Amino acid sequence: MKRTERLHALTESLRRAGPRGRTAQQLAEEFEVTTRTVKRDLAALEASGLPVWGRTGPGGGYGLAQSSSLPPVNFTAAQALALSAAMAAVGEAPFSDSARSATRKVLDTLDPLARRRATELAHRIWVNVESSAPRAVMSVIEQALVDQVIVNLDYTDARGGDTRREVEPMIVALRGGRWFLVAWCRLRDDIRWFHLSRIRRATATRRPCTGHDVAEIGAPPERARPVGI
Repeated sequence: MKRTERLHALTESLRRAGPRGRTAQQLAEEFEVTTRTVKRDLAALEASGLPVWGRTGPGGGYGLAQSSSLPPVNFTAAQALALSAAMAAVGEAPFSDSARSATRKVLDTLDPLARRRATELAHRIWVNVESSAPRAVMSVIEQALVDQVIVNLDYTDARGGDTRREVEPMIVALRGGRWFLVAWCRLRDDIRWFHLSRIRRATATRRPCTGHDVAEIGAPPERARPVGI
């Protein structure tokens, strides 16, 4: 068995063992190698980012943290490309930095042949999307949405007028190919849709939102739906 194959099989063996783990001797016998080789392989897996734990003494051994108990996910070139294309299509969507990072992790899991095919296919998809708010603005809005805190916006309306708004972020919505922050505007005392590309500056406060519910926005348009996880 080649080392790369053994490392994968070793990972699966630890995954199947669950919280009990396996001793170095048990793993050595399973893969017909020395305990020294097993320990070197385990060190390589840990260095690659796999959450390997080790316990010494009686009842000790090696195992994987419970957070890694899900089996590995194998992507085809088309599936990996679909994720990349979707990420490109939404452009400056909320949490796009995190999405791009996740997409890169998916691409890193591909074998060389699938990675090459995905790269070749990528040249056959062109995407041109409207720019959204600057990254500095998006980062503030993203975190405020998570923390549910009030945000101060410097905003330019459709007629070119500049205003300063104190808002309570509720949702971010994609409508007609454009991204909006839907928020309770404390200036207008009502819900307002703010075009993200017109937000010039955003500053989060430490004051919590007062609890306006998403249902207050009304029913989503027929073709709109929350993002599924």
